Amino acid sequence: MAVIDLHTHSTVSDGSDSPARVMELAAEAGCRAVALTDHDSLAGLAAASARAGELGIELVAGCEVSVKPPATGGMHVLVYFVDDPMSPLGAELDRLRDDRARRNRALVIRLADLGFPIAYQDVVAAAGSEAGVGRPHFARVLVASGAVASIQEAFDRLLGSGAPAYVPKARVEASRVADLANASGGVAVLAHPLSLGLGPAALDATIADLARAGFGGLEAIYSRYTPEERRTLTALARRHGLVATGGSDHHGTFKPDLTVGTGAGDLRVPDRVLDELRDRQPVA
Repeated sequence: MAVIDLHTHSTVSDGSDSPARVMELAAEAGCRAVALTDHDSLAGLAAASARAGELGIELVAGCEVSVKPPATGGMHVLVYFVDDPMSPLGAELDRLRDDRARRNRALVIRLADLGFPIAYQDVVAAAGSEAGVGRPHFARVLVASGAVASIQEAFDRLLGSGAPAYVPKARVEASRVADLANASGGVAVLAHPLSLGLGPAALDATIADLARAGFGGLEAIYSRYTPEERRTLTALARRHGLVATGGSDHHGTFKPDLTVGTGAGDLRVPDRVLDELRDRQPVA
């Protein structure tokens, strides 16, 4: 059985590996295909495509969008098969990145007010570019300054949702992301669904709503989920007519326990999932 990985991040957003390096890691893991799904950005796809072609593996164009959750948890949507920055989805990603830049500068001020002054240029340096700045880069600078001992502590004490330095960013409705994905020739998939923090009945109802809104899949085979959780989510996806997808959520050193292709070591996403997702693409 060939292996695919439909959830990875690069230095274009909050990963530590370049888009080309993510492709190399996928090839080393024996992947036939890999999706690059940077947050709110398609900017790494050209470099990833070039390297994937050299290595003889397939790049699946993608991105990950933060959306308004139905409850207190976090809600993210993976979109596949869109690489055009001029598409309807691409235009929305531009708006989201502009708001992220606003959030990042506000976060510098919030941290200073809390007694943790850091230089914005240091955060940009940690990210490699201003366009790629996200909270993990703030965490890395806080660790380097001695303010916290680890990236996880930075999120727990300061940067995580509900923590003192947390500054929200713009989010869109999940149904709008599905509409934009479909209008751009893509397919929307709910990422790591247990992050919603919902009980079984509420999760079932939410998945039903997303299926009606035009979603094509559910990320059931996720690195940090137990075998039982994966089985339960796969059954949930099938019950609502969705593709049970999967991926590592590789972030490099920001999530050192997760590796391209194999996740925490036991991830196996069959390549037929990619064909099933292609079948969900809107007919031109």
